[in-house]
Amino acid sequence: MLSMRLTRRPMVAGLALLLGGAMAVAAFAAEAPLTLEAAVQEGLARAPQLEARAADATAVREEAARTGQLPDPVLTFGLANVPVTGPGAFSLRSDEMTERTVGVMQAIPSRSARRAERALASARIGAAQAEGVVAAQSVRERIADAWIELWAVERQRTLLAELHDEASLAARLAQARLHGGEGSAVDALATRAELATLDNRLAAVDADRTAAQAGLQRWLGVSPGALAATQDFSRLPVQAERLLTGIDQQAPLQAWAAREQLARATLDRARAARHPDWSVSASYGRRAPGLSDMVMLEVGVSLPLFTRNRQDRGISASQAQWDAVQADHEDARRAQREAVARALAAWQGWEQQIARYRQTLLPLARDRAHIALAGYRGGGPLQPWLDARRAEIELRLSYADALAAHARLWASLAYLLPPEVTP
Repeated sequence: MLSMRLTRRPMVAGLALLLGGAMAVAAFAAEAPLTLEAAVQEGLARAPQLEARAADATAVREEAARTGQLPDPVLTFGLANVPVTGPGAFSLRSDEMTERTVGVMQAIPSRSARRAERALASARIGAAQAEGVVAAQSVRERIADAWIELWAVERQRTLLAELHDEASLAARLAQARLHGGEGSAVDALATRAELATLDNRLAAVDADRTAAQAGLQRWLGVSPGALAATQDFSRLPVQAERLLTGIDQQAPLQAWAAREQLARATLDRARAARHPDWSVSASYGRRAPGLSDMVMLEVGVSLPLFTRNRQDRGISASQAQWDAVQADHEDARRAQREAVARALAAWQGWEQQIARYRQTLLPLARDRAHIALAGYRGGGPLQPWLDARRAEIELRLSYADALAAHARLWASLAYLLPPEVTP
């Protein structure tokens, strides 16, 4: 019994160690910073819009499966050769030609019409799939914008919080100089007001961060944790030249290609209306006892004789619609090329400005504030530090805005090509 207890204790200890290690790994995974790509993938998996577009595509495919089939046959019942005048009027037995009929009729649209219907159904499937691609591109970009908004607010708070210690130091220096008889009450009040103003800015940024978290939670379904502090927005997942040359492959243009295919299929269906449709019917007639029964077989064909004011009008209308879609497609292609070129130029411009902020403007502003505060500590006036301080705050806020604008332009360019097209 004692040996069993001794052997069980190491097993229990080992199991506890394994469970503890698994819990630690799970906790580490749960606390891992949320990257932009992880947020996009998680949001795509939870997006109701994509589920709706997938359901639309399924509905269109199901509808297309029955397109081009022959219509259902028609079962007919009737009376034939019933007299309506004379002594035997409305009697089913007074005339030997009277018969009760039962039959079936089958309409047979022309082969061209059925082929055109199948092509139109295929075009509708392509349009539904293109709408799904456009919706996925829009969702990816909107998730990225929500992530970037929160990321930019956190960068803004970090930039402002870095100045808090210096503001507190200036307030203590002004209070110490006032107590020592060297400073003035005006300087002490000014430094305290500067510190309070910074606290107000930080409180406003905290409110913006809460709002941005709600915006990202709308896509993730849960409250986002810590974001990854770094994200490379200086490199696109696809070459800039590819974006300019592959306009038709981009998600917004795929919808136009599908619309053009749909208009072409509609035109083919209008042209197919010039071909005659057929019908076949057969019936069996039962007459009075002692008389032979009758069988009837009929073949019908439509006669598109007046095509000038009927079918040709429909063809002309469909042709005009196809021409309009082609012209709109070309206009959309030019507009997309212009939008991409503008976005690329703006993205590259922000890249240069951000580099100048980091390399020149922010270090100069920091040195200016340090020198002004050192001068005040040495007995100089406070106003140079106040001016440098306010200029640095505005510069840091401008830098945060530049980071956000640069990141949003990156997102608008990075998700233009569908994932299956992006190299």
